[in-house]
Amino acid sequence: MITPESIDRVREAADIVDIVGEHVKLKRAGADFRGPCPFHGGKNPNFSVSPKRNAYHCFKCGVSGDAIGFVREHLGMDFVEAVRYVAARAGVDVQETRAARGPEERDPREPLWECTAAAAELFRTALWDDDEAAPARDYLASRGLAKTEADRFGLGYAPRDARWIERLRALGHDDARLLEGGLLVQREDGSPPRARFRGRLMFPIHDASARVVGFGGRVLGEGEPKYLNSPQGTLFDKGRSLYGLSWAKHPIRKRERVLVVEGYFDAIRLAPAGIEEAVAPLGTALTEGQAAILAKLTRNVFLLYDSDEAGLKATFRAGLELLRLGVSPRVVTLPNGEDPDTFVRAHGAERMEQVLAQGVDLLDRQIQLLERRGWFAELHKKRRAIDKLLPTVRACADPVTRDLYVSRVAEVSGVDRATVQREAEQEERRPGQRTPRIARDPLGGAPAAGTG
Repeated sequence: MITPESIDRVREAADIVDIVGEHVKLKRAGADFRGPCPFHGGKNPNFSVSPKRNAYHCFKCGVSGDAIGFVREHLGMDFVEAVRYVAARAGVDVQETRAARGPEERDPREPLWECTAAAAELFRTALWDDDEAAPARDYLASRGLAKTEADRFGLGYAPRDARWIERLRALGHDDARLLEGGLLVQREDGSPPRARFRGRLMFPIHDASARVVGFGGRVLGEGEPKYLNSPQGTLFDKGRSLYGLSWAKHPIRKRERVLVVEGYFDAIRLAPAGIEEAVAPLGTALTEGQAAILAKLTRNVFLLYDSDEAGLKATFRAGLELLRLGVSPRVVTLPNGEDPDTFVRAHGAERMEQVLAQGVDLLDRQIQLLERRGWFAELHKKRRAIDKLLPTVRACADPVTRDLYVSRVAEVSGVDRATVQREAEQEERRPGQRTPRIARDPLGGAPAAGTG
């Protein structure tokens, strides 16, 4: 049996337009592609392939599926053969257990996907039809988000009385499934489980194949935590999930870039403005797994975190994760007090593109901050400034970029290049020593002012 993780990686990496395009003559039709259906032998362009949803559908005969499903049906392969076929074209290595999977065996996660999809629809309906959701609607209006835009991203509302749980039970989803899907929480005292999300604005989180795998719930008014995510489980892996990936995946490949933003609303605001290639990590720090997903899609990564201290620290930590994978990220600095959501609302996509064009390399951004604080102007600070830059040099996996970084540090510090090179080759942590501050904090105490 091919592991579920491998199947997910294959589905995420597959380019359905390329795969279907090998067998069907496709032409672009808006955001999708159209052609004659290969299954019923039609001649009209009733067969649609959607890069955004990573799926195909025939409006005449009703067939639909993803890249793996297309290969199975069109080429007559069983499930395992189809996964291997798509994996080979996507450049993904698959891992298998000893037992082979039958051609008609259902993915064991399908009941959970059905459960989370049903919950997402209940939340979406409650947002607009439930009187209790008025504060959520008011909040969206205050953020300048219309119903059409909210519906586009499936935003919803989880009622406080958790009657949505009873609706899911009525649809046949038992408590075991609701617990595994992260919709119920088991009490420690042994009492009946309760709804995890109550009285919150809900953001469905999709995988790359547009399946709902989890939720982020924002509190309305007072309460903690401000954002509550689904728990780690069978479907949801926070460290390998990116908000917006389902709609951003193909725009990322098309435009050969990705924008990493801080929050849900940042990604949501950019997409309707025409900048669809934006994703948000589910927290402030980009994980190794999230960085790996981005590195497979593009080498051009723009980091658009806030310019406050927390945002700068998150920027540099994300940058180190990307450098380790051979990606050279660029840092984009918005005016003080602005984030992508507010900036695009005020200035539009054209001005955002101008700001993106001014993005600077990660190391150069660190140098800018250190120079403005005068760290290279005083001898006793210069050594400490170099120490703050060395982890960035060490993290760089691309040999050419690493060599350029060494030269840049030597240039700005006035230290001999060979000396910088030797320092960069030393271990960050020697046996018996505490991890230096810079290894824990890539910002390393550099000024956190949001200027520039």
